[in-house]
Amino acid sequence: MNTEFNFFQNWYPVSPVADLDPQRPTQITLLGMRLVIWHSKSCQKYQVFLDRCPHRLAPLSEGRIDEQTGNLMCSYHGWQFDDQGICTRIPQAENPELVRKNKQNFCTVVFPTQEVNDLLWVWPDARAADLAARTPLPLSPQIDASKGFVWSSLVRDLEYDWQTLVENVADPSHVPFTHHGIQGDRAKAAPIAMKIIQSTARVIAAETDRRFKTRITFVPPCRLEYEICFSPEKQIGLVTYCLPVLPGKSRLVAQFTRNFAPMLHQITPRWWTHIKTRNMVLDGDMIILHQQERCLQQQQESWQTAYLMPTQADRLIIEFRKWFDKYCHGQLPWQEVGIVSPEILPINENRQLLLDRYQQHTRHCSSCRGALKAVQRWQKVLLAYFALTVAAVALIPDGMKLRLGLPSILTALLGLGLYSWLKLWLEPRFYFVDYVHPDRK
Repeated sequence: MNTEFNFFQNWYPVSPVADLDPQRPTQITLLGMRLVIWHSKSCQKYQVFLDRCPHRLAPLSEGRIDEQTGNLMCSYHGWQFDDQGICTRIPQAENPELVRKNKQNFCTVVFPTQEVNDLLWVWPDARAADLAARTPLPLSPQIDASKGFVWSSLVRDLEYDWQTLVENVADPSHVPFTHHGIQGDRAKAAPIAMKIIQSTARVIAAETDRRFKTRITFVPPCRLEYEICFSPEKQIGLVTYCLPVLPGKSRLVAQFTRNFAPMLHQITPRWWTHIKTRNMVLDGDMIILHQQERCLQQQQESWQTAYLMPTQADRLIIEFRKWFDKYCHGQLPWQEVGIVSPEILPINENRQLLLDRYQQHTRHCSSCRGALKAVQRWQKVLLAYFALTVAAVALIPDGMKLRLGLPSILTALLGLGLYSWLKLWLEPRFYFVDYVHPDRK
């Protein structure tokens, strides 16, 4: 498919660096390609390879980092690869010279990477490393500590397509309704006067000036950000990177910025903001957008005839759709990686799968993984404390039960109450919370 825009020759931030485990490989998918992220001990940075051992095509993401060599080892036959993707060891080789003489022939595919602004960036065209070195990263000016900004990050896999994700993030008018009670109030919804101030092949920008002056910028193919000015000195922002994963699937990497109240940023645990707000917002979008894009596919017509967009609030979506049609022919390059996208993707009615926070977020997020382990550990401690306290009180002489036993039982009951809160309220928020729009009053 010949288009004016090459999705593969761009930088994508695939994960916050803090969420990656340097001790083990991590599998991700980008533009239909399975990739493996691993941390090289020799160069002390993350590498990204095609998730495929050249020997028998086994997934390298199921491999391990060898303790002695620091290289990536395939778990199928033990082939090892250094940070350049060159094979350094074949345990089955009868003659060690076989490996030395054929190093260049036994390579795996290596993709250019950078670690900037707390994110791991990948260039998904391994054959264009020189172009990658000359191409600047699509960095946000809001991710700048020297200007007083602080930020936190989030990653989540989504059950809808890249183009649906871009549309949604570019649409501020849905917030009072879809995110009622979290980020908006449906009773306060009002028209949004949106003005397109720039629209080119490389950037689309819009401005709104309702309560606070807001600038929305889309830098294809992935950066879409909001700059919201409360005053000349105070600004908050949302920097999102929308990653195409597979047909009907995408990944959101987001950074939430502000240039005030730095102490609040330091004392608020990252995992708490994830379970209380960030994931709730994405839950609110998930089922609506999943079904919306399937509905558009089923109608088998273009967005121009399927959508009704008569207000200024939809102007940025219209500009994005025009850009996608003009420069990408309205398609993502799935065929270039051997994926034949079905004409109509089925609607998934399983809410447990659509809103599966663990698979979509918790297992990727180091903060939430750590918090979940702590929650589960504290449950065991509190149960053990309750059982041991009850047993100990039973052995106290009758004359001392009121003076020593009663306070002990009260603390054990408080511990049991805390256990119940951890078990029934907190722990489920790392796994699944059903988001039913009609129930949100």
